[in-house]
Amino acid sequence: MHTISQPDPVRLEIFKNLYQFNAEQMGIVLQNTAASVNIKERLDFSCAIFDSSGLLVANAPHIPVHLGSMSESVRSLINDKGDTLKPGNVYLSNNPYNGGTHLPDVTAITPVFLESGENTASPTPLFFVASRGHQADIGGISPGSMPPHSTTVEEEGILFDNFLLVEQGDFREIQVRRLLLNHRYPARNPDQNIADFKAQIAANEKGVLELQKMVDQYGLDTVQAYMKFVQDNAEESVRKAIAHLRNGSFIYNLDNKAQIQVEVTIHEENRSATIDFTGTSAQLNSNFNAPKAVTQAAVLYVFRTLVNDSIPLNAGCLKPLEIIVPEDCMLNPTYPAAVVAGNVETSQAIVDALYGALGVMAGSQGTMNNFTFGNQQYQYYETICGGSGAGVDFDGTDAVQTHMTNSRLTDPEVLESRYPVQVESFCLRPDSGGKGKHSGGNGVIRRIKFLEPMTANILSGHRLIPPLGLDGGESGVVGRNWIQRRNGIQEDLDSTATVEMEPGDVFVIETPGGGGFGSGSIPNSL
Repeated sequence: MHTISQPDPVRLEIFKNLYQFNAEQMGIVLQNTAASVNIKERLDFSCAIFDSSGLLVANAPHIPVHLGSMSESVRSLINDKGDTLKPGNVYLSNNPYNGGTHLPDVTAITPVFLESGENTASPTPLFFVASRGHQADIGGISPGSMPPHSTTVEEEGILFDNFLLVEQGDFREIQVRRLLLNHRYPARNPDQNIADFKAQIAANEKGVLELQKMVDQYGLDTVQAYMKFVQDNAEESVRKAIAHLRNGSFIYNLDNKAQIQVEVTIHEENRSATIDFTGTSAQLNSNFNAPKAVTQAAVLYVFRTLVNDSIPLNAGCLKPLEIIVPEDCMLNPTYPAAVVAGNVETSQAIVDALYGALGVMAGSQGTMNNFTFGNQQYQYYETICGGSGAGVDFDGTDAVQTHMTNSRLTDPEVLESRYPVQVESFCLRPDSGGKGKHSGGNGVIRRIKFLEPMTANILSGHRLIPPLGLDGGESGVVGRNWIQRRNGIQEDLDSTATVEMEPGDVFVIETPGGGGFGSGSIPNSL
């Protein structure tokens, strides 16, 4: 066996792009074959490839909170089923306690057994491919599976723990349907779940085919060697970025009175960093607990954004980082803690706390403004953009998805043709960004009118505590959730709320602006 000890710089660049291209091709297949608006229109999914030990090699630039945590799901599968993995098997997992984020995000994992030369498949998986898609409904106490007031994970839907979805090429539809329906709070639309699962299987199959092409063209030794070189390159890039950072700490308060405390210590001698969350609130009775994999994903995202080089986000980025998260705290909860908001809300808070500790960037809107509505027939979920925070040398951006989410908003034509609602208006929210030497971005105002009775839910943050300015910059304006009833009465809602909507009622969501950076109330001219 020929061992490649040093990467060729040109080949390193080629393979870096090839691995990412592979994941992008998987994403195109998933988008084109999915049934739900959530995956097909909003692009709330992620695809990635992993080495034989389940470490992330490359991903398409999809959803950051998925990408930094999927490796934990793959490694949990290896630990759990390692000796029984067979060609043609596909597994399903959304377990928040070993790599999952929250229950609607379901990951399909395919072990890759490739032929290399002698037309015989490898005895053990050489790689893994995975696709994670946010299901429009996976059961739980409210339509859309994003309940604002769940207190246990059971109330949030069906939990898949390395479930065998495809057994040596046979799709186990009876078994998966049974699991979706045989639950205290069953899935409301199992046909759509199954259609999306099949799309994820197809996406993974595309990944397998592209990997086989790479092995056929370059040889297995080269493909595997460059997987390691791409990870090593990412590690070195992060170490270079760390060398320019300084120690810092930050306490970040949430609307629900919980706090995230973080201390970042830079070790100059080996260009590494310790990120210590000691002092963070204990595990909560609400659903704002973030699984440890989500906490890791947020840290990974922040340090990846500090790198100027073009590198895929992968396991190498984590090597220079020691992450300390106390057991049983809100960033490392234990079963059966509720976690649905931890993935979408607390993840955003972790990012802004880290940027605050590093002095890099003011707080962005700090929430995904998770809006769900539905009944037994319809289930819909969206996240809504807001203002991003300003930094040392840049203004914030208006009306943008920030940090841990990167999904689109459904086109009004599609939304109104698939659901009995109208987008009454969707506009910028003037003067909601914090002023400063560099000003924060503005949030938005979104008004949705209901044409049929439905249950609507909002899961949001920064309705009480504003997104913080940094270095003398002003805070962004807090968000606001309210209902305008058909009879003209207005009802103010909390950060998290469930409400019954009647025909003619309008749900209004005003999203927060980003914080400003630097003192000086006159913003830069545009």
